[in-house]
Amino acid sequence: MSDASTLSPITRDIDLTPIQRRNTRKSVAGAAIGNAIEWFDYGVYGYLVIYLSTLFFDFGGDQGEAWPRILAFATFAISFLVRPLGGAILGPLGDRIGRRAVLMATILMISLSTAAIGLLPTTETIGIWAPVLLVLLRMIQGFSAGGEYAGAAVFMAEHAPDNRRGFYGSFLEFGTLAGFSGAAILVTTMTLLLGEDAMMAGWWRLPFLLTLPLGLLALWMRRNVEEPETFTADIDISGSGKPSAWSALRDLIVRYPAQVLKLAGFVILINVAFYLVLTYMPSYLSTTLGHGAAESNFSLVVIQLVMMAVIVPFGALSDRIGRKPLLIAASIGFMVFSVPAVMLIQIGAVWSQLLGIGLLGLFLVMIISNISATLPALFPTSVRYSGFAIGYNVSTAIFGGTAGAVNELLIDTTGNVLVPGWYLAAAGLIGLVSVLTFNETAGRSLRGNVLPGSDDALRVQQGEKLIGVKHAALR
Repeated sequence: MSDASTLSPITRDIDLTPIQRRNTRKSVAGAAIGNAIEWFDYGVYGYLVIYLSTLFFDFGGDQGEAWPRILAFATFAISFLVRPLGGAILGPLGDRIGRRAVLMATILMISLSTAAIGLLPTTETIGIWAPVLLVLLRMIQGFSAGGEYAGAAVFMAEHAPDNRRGFYGSFLEFGTLAGFSGAAILVTTMTLLLGEDAMMAGWWRLPFLLTLPLGLLALWMRRNVEEPETFTADIDISGSGKPSAWSALRDLIVRYPAQVLKLAGFVILINVAFYLVLTYMPSYLSTTLGHGAAESNFSLVVIQLVMMAVIVPFGALSDRIGRKPLLIAASIGFMVFSVPAVMLIQIGAVWSQLLGIGLLGLFLVMIISNISATLPALFPTSVRYSGFAIGYNVSTAIFGGTAGAVNELLIDTTGNVLVPGWYLAAAGLIGLVSVLTFNETAGRSLRGNVLPGSDDALRVQQGEKLIGVKHAALR
């Protein structure tokens, strides 16, 4: 337990000067637009996977109808296997040299590698080298993404006022949904206007190529933002500057293994839900259930737009009632309602498809509106980037990128089209167990090297009012 001398001050929004407020908004915007572009890249792959599977993984012979899709999703998953390496290198580097420099590098790598996919020749042209090159580019994407999302979330969380971190953090996830929605709208519109034959003939390349100018825009925005004061103040307090990146990594592993495990456990639910609902669902609807590709994509676009409309109010709500109540409700929701939601989707009517996906989308938005404010607060400043990047990306590598391929394989093996529902329910249980171990961190400061939420008793003794704390019991 910290003593009074180690307590970090709480930064309230009303105490910010107009310049500080403007800098906070610029920083949040810079993080959000980069995040949107990252997830636009991933969304494009997910929505084009029905074309990529044929163009890059259909080798003819007796491989079976499902195997090109399984291989395409496996390639999607391969990039996630590289993410822990990116997190292990870029996370400690961000704790050493600063958040901004690493975030500029990650967005450049993601944009260049994604645009290069749009220039690849197909299997028909160069044979086995086509999927090999695709895998290599996906690995570069994965390495850079290993530092992008964690860095953007930490950057935003350290800039935001403590009492509005949920509100500001929700804009980062608004960018995530905007990226996915942008990919869905673009691919769906192109499919409706041009037709599936034209998409197969070469128009599939355009969405990948568009990421280059978008990435350059994000790079320019990130050049014009400042490091968060929470990070720079930690350098000043340490006196001799930050330790080496590897020292930061060692400090994380030795001193905070429990925090890494807590984060990794909850990220299982985040990733399984996110990638099944927003990335795997187009293929599941069109190829597994036989729904039309354009109609299936349209349903997802509608749900994503609704999620974008409510994500900021949910983030603001977490500032008032705390993060844990929303996260617990969402975890239980996935446990109880995932299978019924998938059963609704299978009916095939527009209303049932929208209702089933909408139910899953509701629980998902309750989670993602909170994670950018919740997960950085699991670590002190000196290892915040490292802890988030490593815990998040290890869990993502195992359970996120593999979700589509595993579900496709399980459905093909068992013939049970309810597999996604059971998979989500199991992830909900794991997520619930993890959330119950979290400190409530709404309104807590991220400054200094104290675990946020670990010094509540002392703060209450000093007269602070903290969300989620029974104050009389602590006096």
